[in-house]
Amino acid sequence: MISPALHRFPMDVLNRAFGAPVLVRAFSKDHLSNRPPPGSTVFDRKYKALFIDAGGTLIQPVKPIHETYSAFGAKYGVSLSGKDIKEGFRRVFAEPWPQHLRYEGDGKPFWRHVVAQATGCNDEQFFEELYQYYAKGAAWKLPVGVLSSLQQLKESGVKLGVISNFDTRLRPLLQELNISEVFHSIIVSCEVGYEKPAPEIFKAALSALNVEASEAVLLGDDPIADKEGARSVGMDAWLWKKEITTFEELVTKVLQTQE
Repeated sequence: MISPALHRFPMDVLNRAFGAPVLVRAFSKDHLSNRPPPGSTVFDRKYKALFIDAGGTLIQPVKPIHETYSAFGAKYGVSLSGKDIKEGFRRVFAEPWPQHLRYEGDGKPFWRHVVAQATGCNDEQFFEELYQYYAKGAAWKLPVGVLSSLQQLKESGVKLGVISNFDTRLRPLLQELNISEVFHSIIVSCEVGYEKPAPEIFKAALSALNVEASEAVLLGDDPIADKEGARSVGMDAWLWKKEITTFEELVTKVLQTQE
């Protein structure tokens, strides 16, 4: 019998997925003496909190960025190939930024630099068109299954948070994409004054959800900013599309299963 003190999980979904009765219980030593019925699957909540990176993980451009830069830049004389723009984009992100934050406030100084370096075009109207395009939800998409998966985790008692290096456009974007309400907290670098991999931004996120680092895991797409940054404060971390390839897989990793 599942203790009424435990958080509920959508049992019908799990029963269909595993083809057998499913039990959900919190991850603790106390449950080891309670043996599940034969043939059932038990979910131990391995982590109390899951944090997700935004750009490139939770939200992804509808079209490849280099294609969008090229399309918008055509009327401003941008003639570089998509491949050259893509390489320029990567190059500028690999360079150090002289200011304390890349994404300070609206982040326009940094993004203006990115656009100019990637395309070779300094036209202010060109930059503004690109900036405003990426401020709208239509420019972004959510990964398949993300909302239902996060709702499953939330219903199981897992606290959910965002940790993102982003500017002031992020909160409106998440609201427009109808994903913000599933999270208990959203930590944005432009608001806290630190960017990943700085430990301060991870500590702010842990504090917001009132969990210890050992109780939390981060899903992100950057080996340094996300994985190394999270591990530097004692959190676990997985790389999106390398160690975790679907949000359904994420659910099973956060809710450890035992047969």
